[in-house]
Amino acid sequence: MVPPHSSSRSSLSPFSPLSARHPVSRRQLLTASAATAGALLVGTSAAGTAAAAGKTWPDVIPLPNGFRPEGITIGGGPYAYLGSLGDGSIYRADLRTGQGRIISTGPGTPSVGLELDGRGRLFVAGRAQGARVVDVRTGAVLASYRLTTSTPTFANDVFLTPRAAWFTDSFQPALHALPLGRNGGLPHADDVVTLTLRGDWTQAPGETVNANGITGTPDGKALLVVQSGAGGLHRVDPRTGVTRLVDLGDSAPLTNGDGLLLLGRRLYVVQNRQNAIDVFKLAADGRTGVFEGRLTDPDFDVPTTVAAHKNRLYLPNARFTTTPTPDTTYTVVAVER
Repeated sequence: MVPPHSSSRSSLSPFSPLSARHPVSRRQLLTASAATAGALLVGTSAAGTAAAAGKTWPDVIPLPNGFRPEGITIGGGPYAYLGSLGDGSIYRADLRTGQGRIISTGPGTPSVGLELDGRGRLFVAGRAQGARVVDVRTGAVLASYRLTTSTPTFANDVFLTPRAAWFTDSFQPALHALPLGRNGGLPHADDVVTLTLRGDWTQAPGETVNANGITGTPDGKALLVVQSGAGGLHRVDPRTGVTRLVDLGDSAPLTNGDGLLLLGRRLYVVQNRQNAIDVFKLAADGRTGVFEGRLTDPDFDVPTTVAAHKNRLYLPNARFTTTPTPDTTYTVVAVER
């Protein structure tokens, strides 16, 4: 059914269980107890084999000068896809060699968060322009969506479930969803679902960044959304929009919280201007979590979000503290286990 406090023609509830995709990696772990750090750093023999096999893969991947990356996603193969905040182009990087190319020229407006599905389609959050879906094999835009008529609006990040693509709106107290049909069919332009956030959610006014990164709970029954300005992590009921703050114990607030990555019950929260990833072990329902430690790396320069492949995490450096020019350099940093 269409969630209460929403508007849509669709009768499909756009949320269903999901599963984790990849093992994880790191290069450095800080502010954790010795026992916790040891537990995080010790991998299985399979992970060790994967690490050995990938030891010659580059730790830093260059992007085109002036590209201004923000979002990253990785599919089953060793390729990362990144979007440009400048012109919205999509870049594909080979994680084995560090080489890459533009596979889809942008529309001249930003590409922010993005995620790849199993059909070779890239779902892209387009800030004020809404969302679009790109075929990564041809670079063609398969569909474009205006997510809301409310202003201001900022489609920031996207998370895929088998039945929907969910988008955060940093300037509105809402999530937007594209319900997916049989065999992943894309919806019509007027089938967008808007879910109003309520409960513990308190929206900061104006163009303050509120809802940012998004993922699912470990049990697949709810969504998790980080609220950047307030520094809170919210569990969102996808049917009602009711949110509850996740109890993360005595850990520091997630101020500047950006991209989220859930692997099993471990949640990675990128905090961009802190140049760090905070790591939590969540309860299955996502209502509580325990702080396990902080990942960092000297090559971080305001990383925004994170994706995983084999035994590594990959983060694009958005360099928000550096004035962008056509010659400004940008990179993706690989953090090894």
